[in-house]
Order: sequence, then structure tokens, then C-alpha cells
Amino acid sequence: MLKIVHYINQFFANIGGEEMAHIPAEVREGIVGPGLAFQQAFKDEAEIVATIVCGDSYFNENMDEAKKTIIDMVKKYNPDLFIAGPAFNAGRYGVACGTIAQAVKDELNIPVLTGMYVENPGADMFKNNIYIVSTKNSAAGMRDAVKKMAPLALKLGKGEKIGASSEEGYMPNGKRVNFFEKERGSKRAVKMLLTKINGKEFETEFPMPDFDRVAPNPAVKDITKAKVALVTSGGIVPKGNPDHIESSSASKYGKYDIEGVTDLTEETYQTAHGGYDPVYANLDPDRVLPVDIMREFEKEGKIGSLHRYFYTTVGNGTAVKSAKAFAAEYAKELKADGVDAVILTST
Repeated sequence: MLKIVHYINQFFANIGGEEMAHIPAEVREGIVGPGLAFQQAFKDEAEIVATIVCGDSYFNENMDEAKKTIIDMVKKYNPDLFIAGPAFNAGRYGVACGTIAQAVKDELNIPVLTGMYVENPGADMFKNNIYIVSTKNSAAGMRDAVKKMAPLALKLGKGEKIGASSEEGYMPNGKRVNFFEKERGSKRAVKMLLTKINGKEFETEFPMPDFDRVAPNPAVKDITKAKVALVTSGGIVPKGNPDHIESSSASKYGKYDIEGVTDLTEETYQTAHGGYDPVYANLDPDRVLPVDIMREFEKEGKIGSLHRYFYTTVGNGTAVKSAKAFAAEYAKELKADGVDAVILTST
């Protein structure tokens, strides 16, 4: 029977949410949280012998120390496979899963597997180096994720040959493998062409990479005369979050008037963001949206003026498509209002 060590964060270990994201790595014997679903899928072929739990904030803020600690924990069990997550669209969790899986693979020479949503930043960072199964964007897709991850995990643990990404469910990693097709290329090409002409769905055999490249605009000629606006994905909103912007996977953005406002205070503003510890942002929202410094620059003549409105949303789990749509809308408004430059802040 294969021995597996499983890595999860504080949320999936039922310890807590952001308020407990600071906890250091700890190891527990056997199954915790989503490990139960994996164990049921493995049946008698594999056993999760230990679960390592680590807070997302702790891991990302103490990466070298966390990696060393977790590597030592994994080594103790001498497993046949290491599974991390799945992380879905949780950014810091995805980066943690990818980072520790890569470290286990490199340092212990153990097969590794993780899963996350295609837009998770961890996917782009690690998909060419480790196997990452494509999941849905939230934990509601756990059953589907386990269904795809478990068979691939068993194959990896047994050292079996891994098929193409389209067959096994992992994200394409840029590696092409030669194999013999049943039909020659010309016949497949004609079939594909006819399918396309008839308006039916088809899948190319040679998908081209999709690069999201944005050409930089010319530099501001004279910043001392420029009208500058503030835009943030850090979730800063007036106290009470009047437009009810979601803490994750935002479906909207807010536009708020700061005419006459020189400082964002704890009494008047807060963050709606659910992807980082909000304590310091709530104590001084200027840490995320620097209205106080911009007012100083305005007074000192370092900028022409600060635009009277700021735009805000939450980047935590928000789909790229939604974020682009938000930006397209308020970019038009900013241009119409004569804004010369925008400072974008995140967390």
C-alpha cells in the first residue's frame, strides 16, 4: 500500500480563517479535512499516513523556514507520494501548495501532486515543474477535484507512465510526447476543418499560448501638473461596506468620493478583502490606499491634483475576466474625467 503525506492550510484543517492564517506548520497523524475524500477514492491502494497543516500567512511570510520545517516532517514518514491542497482559487494557498510540492520533489525526490484553479497565481508559477490538476474556482468543486486527482496520484505513486494532460486532467506543462495516432494528419486536419466550417466545437492539436501583454503608456510629461487617481484591489471601502463588495470572488467594484478627505481613518474606512489579515489595513486604510501621502504631494506641488473619486474591488479569488471588465468600465470614466495617471495598489 502506498504511503501519502498530505498538506493543507488552516481553513481546510477547520482551525479557522484569516484570523488563524498565522499558525506555523504542524503535523497530525492520519487524515484531516479533505484527506477523507482522498482516502475514500484511494480505497485499499494508498493510505494518508500524515497531514501537515500550515497557515497561509505564516508560510508565505516565512517561506524558507516553513519549507525546511515541512521537508523535515515529510522525510520522517518516507512517503511514496506528497499531495498538496487542492487550493482552488485561493492565491496564497496555491502559492504555498506549489512551493512546498516543488521543494519536496527537488529535495526528497518524491512524486508530488497538487490542484488549483487555472487563474490561481500558483498555477502559472509551478505548472511547468510539477503536476497540477485543474480544479474549479472554489471548494464547492472538491468532489470533482478529488475525482481527477486521486487516479493521477496513484499513478504517480506507483511510478506508472503518465499520459497526456488531456487524458490525465493536469494542466499542460509545455512538454510534448510522441505517439502514434490511428489516423494520419491530413485526414485529421480535414475532419477538423469540416467541423469548424459547420460551426461545431473542435479542439486543435496545437494550441497556441495566450500571452496577456500590455504595452506601457508613454511616461507622464509633467507629474507636477498631472491629475492622479487611486485604484485598488485591496478592498478599501467606506465604513460598513455600503455596496456590499464580496470578500472573495468579487462581482462588483465601488466608486467613492474623497473630495476634502485628507486621511482615511479607522472610524471612516475599512477593508472588505477576505484574503489577508485585515487588522493593519483597518487600523490605517492609508496603508492600502495612500490618500494621506497623495494629499501631501498635492499640497507640496509634487502632483497637480488627486482625483476626487477612487475605485476599489477585491482581488481575492476574483476572475481575471471580471477584473478586466471592471477596469474597462472605470478606465473610460477616468479618461472622461481628465485623469492623467493612475496609481494601482494591491496587497
